[in-house]
Amino acid sequence: MKHFPLHDLTDTLKSISRDRERTNLLRKQEQKTIAFLVERIPSWISSDMLTYVGFFGSIVVFAGFILAAYLSEYYLLLGVAGFIINWFGDSLDGRIAYFRKKPRKWYGFSFDLTTDWLTVILIGWGYIIYADGIWEIAGFGFVVMYGWAILTTLIRYKVTGKYSIDSGVFGPTEVRIIISFVLVAEVFFKGSVLYSSVLVCVILFVVNIIESRRLLKLADETDKKETLLKMNSPES
Repeated sequence: MKHFPLHDLTDTLKSISRDRERTNLLRKQEQKTIAFLVERIPSWISSDMLTYVGFFGSIVVFAGFILAAYLSEYYLLLGVAGFIINWFGDSLDGRIAYFRKKPRKWYGFSFDLTTDWLTVILIGWGYIIYADGIWEIAGFGFVVMYGWAILTTLIRYKVTGKYSIDSGVFGPTEVRIIISFVLVAEVFFKGSVLYSSVLVCVILFVVNIIESRRLLKLADETDKKETLLKMNSPES
């Protein structure tokens, strides 16, 4: 089984951090973990395979909700395992391409965002099946709020040219951890996931509002700079 040669961790961190700006709370610990892992992934495992692994994790989360709805709340613990699998595949797929010096910037960007959106839909759908009555709205709210966050990411990339998957101190990793804690709490205190899901939606809404306002301000400043440059250019 072929492995890529091990590098100095600092060099690996630099290689996997290219073309991406992170602001999330756990970024230092997460990046070091990713750097450690990408050096040890066998060469026959491709970036696309890791994307499929990440998506399989979201299917496990979905299955946990379904089984919990019809059999026992203990199956929600499958969701925790699913989020770990999802983090592994989703976090390493693009970074391993950069580590191996074989990045496919636009293909990877498109493929990753597509699977991320499908993952959010699956998790929201699973929650809706598990929840009863009016609580189902929270599942729909989660899909809308996370979709808004993805849209903000795309707009930020267009305006700044920098790709960041985080909304302030919250990134996908923090969201996975929070939801995992909620799933564990639901096993022992039934109803926890219902109230927590509403809280998560509120938090995402506030974060999205803050990030959108910040982005609009940045976009306005960028427009003014471009207008000023055109006015001062020799051709004008």
